[in-house]
This record gives sequence, C-alpha cells and structure tokens, in this order.
Amino acid sequence: MTGLEDHRLGPRQASTGTTLPVRIELLRQLRRRRTQITLALAVVLPVVLWIAFSVGNSSPPGAAGVSLTDLAQTSGPNFTVFALFSSASFLFVVVVALFFGDTVASEASWSSLRYLLAIPVPRVRLLRQKVIVAGILSASVLVLLPVVALALGTLVYGDGAYSSPTGESLPYGTAVLRLALVVVYLALYLGWVGGVATLLSVATDAPLGAVGGAVMVSILSQILDTIDALGSIRDALPTHYDFAWSDLLTLDVDAGEVVRGALSGLVWATAFGATAVWWFRRKDITS
Repeated sequence: MTGLEDHRLGPRQASTGTTLPVRIELLRQLRRRRTQITLALAVVLPVVLWIAFSVGNSSPPGAAGVSLTDLAQTSGPNFTVFALFSSASFLFVVVVALFFGDTVASEASWSSLRYLLAIPVPRVRLLRQKVIVAGILSASVLVLLPVVALALGTLVYGDGAYSSPTGESLPYGTAVLRLALVVVYLALYLGWVGGVATLLSVATDAPLGAVGGAVMVSILSQILDTIDALGSIRDALPTHYDFAWSDLLTLDVDAGEVVRGALSGLVWATAFGATAVWWFRRKDITS
C-alpha cells in the first residue's frame, strides 16, 4: 500500500499548505517525556559539573601545565568552555540525533504515519515541518547548556576574564560574545548529524535505529579521523572539525578552520537531507 500522492488530493489540495503547522508540532513534541528529559539534562549538566569540582581534588602538587579542569574554576567563561568541551563531541551529537532521528521513524513505529499523510499532509511538507521542529529543539539545547553554565559559573567563580591553557586572556564581555559565536558554529556544524539522522529516520521504522545509526556514523568518522595514513581525505570527514570552534576563543581569531567546519556541516546536511527527501517521496508507507 502506497501513501496518498499529492496530485490525487483533488479539491483538498488547497488546504495542504496549512496542515501540520510548526506551532502544533512543536507543542506536541514538547509534551513528550524524552524532550522534557533532554532539556532538563541541559540544565542539570552544568550543576553536576560544579558539584564534581566542589567534591573533587584539584591537580596534585607538581603537576605539569595548567589543565582545562583547573581553569574551569577560575571564572564563568572558563567554566562554560569546559562544559562545552565536555559536551560537543558526544552529548550534542546524541541530542541532535535524538531529535532528528525521531522525526518520521516514531510516527511509523506508532502506525500513525499514513494517517498523517491522509489528512492530507504532503510528504515533503510533513518532513519539512518535523525537521524544523527538530532543529528548534536541538538549538534550544545548544543554547540552554552554555547559558546555564555561564550563569552558574559566573555566580560561583566570578566574572573574571577567560584564560586559555596557552596563557591568552579575553575580557568577560568579549568572552561571552565569543561563546555566542561558538554556539552559532555548533548549530551549523552539527547540521550534518541532523541530516544523517533524518535520512535514517525515513529509511527505517525504528526510532532507536535511526538515532543509534547517526551516533555510530559519528563514532566511525571520529575513528577514521585519527588515522594519519588517510592524509587529506580526513578533511572531508564530517567530524574533522569537531573542535574548530576553539579557534574562536583565541586572542587573534583565525577563522579558516571555523569557516571550513561550518561549510562542511552545511554541505553534509544538504546532501543527507536531499537524499532523505528523495527517499521519503518514494517510500512505500504501509503503517
């Protein structure tokens, strides 16, 4: 059984442009327990890190160099940077994969996908609306975690300057602005994860498979990126620019890696997203 095709909707075609509005879909997703838990995690993680610092031991006497952990306890911006380093390469990947991988696969697993298409909601519009909502929720986590970390870190450790392990320093106001740019970079760069998860979401009826598959792609890419024998091929890997955002926290910013990382994320997101649309338009909807 195939889903209703857009050109067969007849007189109801005019109403398809108003079906499944973003506001309704967003409210629907916000009521889900997994969304609430994920947003709560973004708030709780900085608190957990602060507690860990409070009960843990500092670097032993005579330890060489200054670590990010030591610097995290010197100011609000430093604490925020530590929270971002702790989250960027895995937690944020899982969050984006969760929201995007659940878009279509969850509807298929609940046997509600064909009924959504029969409202009628054109397939491309259905996918677009769900991707927009997934993007809003993912961006919310990317913003919420550093905002909470900055507020908590400033309250506990003060509004001092940001200090890097290399000895560079940025005034508090400048550091906050740079952190905002870091969040923008992560939102663009992690678009590739959303693209992979969306493609897997339309290719399978198992939400866990779509989410887990996107995370596994990220892990595999990170492993391949450590193999020096691959040479310049590694530059094309989606995870090659995982920490390019750290260049935004230097005194004299070299935006080369940052721009390449953002473009890489957008290119991969476009490629995977276009494939997802192509696949979904031709998919046999049986549930």
